[in-house]
Amino acid sequence: MKRWIVTAAALLALLPAAAQMHEAYPSYIQVYGRAEKEVAPDEFYLQIVINERDSKGKISVESQQRDMIAALKRAGVDIEKQLKVANLSSEFFKKNTSVASAKYQLQLGSAAEVSKVWQALADLGISNVSILKVSHSRIEEYKRDVRLEAMRNAQQSAREMAEAVGQTIGKCFYIYDTNSNVMPLYYDNAVVMRSAKATADEAAVEEEPLDFKTIRLEYSVQAKFVLE
Repeated sequence: MKRWIVTAAALLALLPAAAQMHEAYPSYIQVYGRAEKEVAPDEFYLQIVINERDSKGKISVESQQRDMIAALKRAGVDIEKQLKVANLSSEFFKKNTSVASAKYQLQLGSAAEVSKVWQALADLGISNVSILKVSHSRIEEYKRDVRLEAMRNAQQSAREMAEAVGQTIGKCFYIYDTNSNVMPLYYDNAVVMRSAKATADEAAVEEEPLDFKTIRLEYSVQAKFVLE
């Protein structure tokens, strides 16, 4: 009961503001604008984990690390810029002063490069590789563009609807931005790994890049324009 009273009081408090708006703009049109864009990613973030257990303790993490770095360099990776150490660990942090496992983050610039690197690591017996995320180097710029396009779409809708009844629109006096931001993309890493291997196996004729999902940007706005 108490909650109902509070809600009712809140609604009553809004009535004067709504009445003032109607009085200021007795004739207006309310529309929704929407825009979307699909962007092919150009940033791919991989996680690589090397572990002594992968080789049944026969090859140390340090040795695997040297082999991995050499393979990445042969694949054209700039180690200093693209490879980061995410974590170094051992059995409870120490195991006879040697590292028992290591985790890295690798940034690549194309699906073809992902395929090439994935196969190079697989050839070394490093199979614990996964896709962390994909993005685009100009994602913020694209998000801004799509957001503004949604507003332009709202204005065009209002203009067309007003013209249908012989009127025109004036200034916009209300904008409500209800954007759905970029949603993260999830990949079945086992499927990507199989695709990477298949791509590498067929590369003798022509390299086919992996088929990654596009990044989908969607924005919507609600707007009110004066009718004249």
